Amino acid sequence: MKKTFFLFLSTLFLISCKDQIQEKQMLLVQNTFVSPLQNSTQANYSVAYLPISTTKQIVKHDYYTLSYNEKFEQAEWVAYELKKEYLKNNDFKRPYFIEDPKVTTGSADWRNYKKSGYDKGHLCPAGDMEFDKKAYDDTFYTSNISPQNHEFNSGIWNRLENKVRYWAEKYNNVYVVTGGILKDSDKKIGTEEVSVPKYFYKIVLTKLGKEHKAIAFLIPNEKSQKGIYEFVVPVETLEKMTGIDFFPNLKNLKSSKGF
Repeated sequence: MKKTFFLFLSTLFLISCKDQIQEKQMLLVQNTFVSPLQNSTQANYSVAYLPISTTKQIVKHDYYTLSYNEKFEQAEWVAYELKKEYLKNNDFKRPYFIEDPKVTTGSADWRNYKKSGYDKGHLCPAGDMEFDKKAYDDTFYTSNISPQNHEFNSGIWNRLENKVRYWAEKYNNVYVVTGGILKDSDKKIGTEEVSVPKYFYKIVLTKLGKEHKAIAFLIPNEKSQKGIYEFVVPVETLEKMTGIDFFPNLKNLKSSKGF
């Protein structure tokens, strides 16, 4: 009788231990996909403003999220919050570009860009993530780059990125969604046939009082001396061109020609 009782207790103990191990494993898996940003007081800001993914392959890094399009070997959009306190100028050493381990289909190898004549253009700029070394390094995943004309990348695109930082300083934080307009007819580079977008877009969203406002830009992937405001378009124009609903959780969003 005692032997049976001890056997019963031993079985209960093993079941309890197994349940605890499974629970810890589940928490570990869940935490793998939850970023520090989502755990913060600003969690609703990020989650509420995420665009729809047309590819169903959303990848979350600590401080930016992307939707990877395997067909074109790059992100269809990259979205991130830029807070005023993120605006730092740390002299971090630039790491090598590497493939994104979170892209299940495999992000493009950086060698596709080699001798292509195109820059490895950041979508989430490294300059926006200089407040933290890990955040900075994460921008060098190949899922976060797209082929850009050098004079475009160092010229008007850089001017627009600096303007976004100005808005983050002015309004304390902004939300940014950016990417290339991806088409079957795009030029391809490398053995993996990475598409070269003819246009790049950037949408900047902020909350002014109780009202959300967004300003959107559509800029050709080429050298330009024009002012950035000459490339302002309605958000709806970009949605028609890409098939992406950029802010599905926001109603009555107002497109702005300037903040």
